[in-house]
Amino acid sequence: MSKEIGDKDYRTLAAFRLTLRRFLHFSETAAEAAGLSPQQHQALLAVRAAPGATMLVGELAEALLIRPHSASGLVDRLERLGLISRISPGGDRRQVSVALTPEGEAVLASLSSAHRTELRRLRPLLEELVSKL
Repeated sequence: MSKEIGDKDYRTLAAFRLTLRRFLHFSETAAEAAGLSPQQHQALLAVRAAPGATMLVGELAEALLIRPHSASGLVDRLERLGLISRISPGGDRRQVSVALTPEGEAVLASLSSAHRTELRRLRPLLEELVSKL
């Protein structure tokens, strides 16, 4: 059984959530400075992190917790920006994969480097807060 949650636990949880919100704000601001919405940045990251750095549009929808038609629209916008390309083997539009273009790779690499630096900066604080729980 876990012990009762006390004032110290509430303060720690509040500090942890604040730190996460600050990181998310950093992430959103960085994406917007790169000319992307936070969701577009998240999509680029999901595709790049997928095995083979390609992903079916339906898998992207699952990764972003959005509906398939929303993922398709997101891919359309990223394609217009020149950041993603569609790959449909044999012309089958039901099995469309997406991959980052070289420009998409460059934008994502820049954003990911900044995010890694910020997470390394936050790591001691996050570890301290988790250890208090």
